[in-house]
Amino acid sequence: MITNIDFYLVAVPATILWGLSKGGFAGLSALSLPLMALVMSPLRASSIILPILIVQDLVSVWAYRKTWDKRNLVILLPSAVIGIALGYLFAAQVSEAALELALGLIALTFAIRRFVLERKNKNRATTQAKILPGIVWGTISGFASMIANAGGPPFQVYVVPQRMQRDTFVGTGVVFFAVVNWLKVPPFIALGLFTRETVMTSLVMFPLAIASTWAGVLLVRRVSGERLYQIIYALLLLVGLKLIWSGGSALLGL
Repeated sequence: MITNIDFYLVAVPATILWGLSKGGFAGLSALSLPLMALVMSPLRASSIILPILIVQDLVSVWAYRKTWDKRNLVILLPSAVIGIALGYLFAAQVSEAALELALGLIALTFAIRRFVLERKNKNRATTQAKILPGIVWGTISGFASMIANAGGPPFQVYVVPQRMQRDTFVGTGVVFFAVVNWLKVPPFIALGLFTRETVMTSLVMFPLAIASTWAGVLLVRRVSGERLYQIIYALLLLVGLKLIWSGGSALLGL
């Protein structure tokens, strides 16, 4: 188990952000991995993060077990499997910085576009998930999740325009990423990312992970569906800027 105090100074807020994100405030977790990366390599941080995410998934899936969209999951999950497999095969060749920059530009463009459209038409009806875009964004989400734990923006780009009910939107994301995180376990094992030290450190963080996830569930249910979408757009915009900054800075060697 890691005993360095510097690690826990960043791991505690990072875990809380993951929990709030898992509870329904999608996007907050984008700050978590960068925090962890301040004290360790991103890959080692990911090996600690994944077990924590799986435990948080158990809480959030239970909370939203009756509110998720089957059509979206049927389209997205097989595509995510392809993306995870590609991420595993190309983990050593793909630049995490380039991926972050690309995802950041996509997220930023989408968020700005949605803000404009929402102002023009505030009463948009719920739309059905489309197959081809779902395959594309599901694959990108699985790939980005495997390479950089950044599967959220591609998922949101696909799902948010459907304007589902609040709990259905949150529940669909919860179930999707719960399955994706379990699918990432075999590749992580194959890459030798799990060690006794990382697993024991994850175990220590479990109580906080569970508590913060329940807090997210309780808080998000106090927010109206319309307000939640506005929050998601804003968070996605901030996430896009963050990814552009971190990816661009790394590519430019700043």
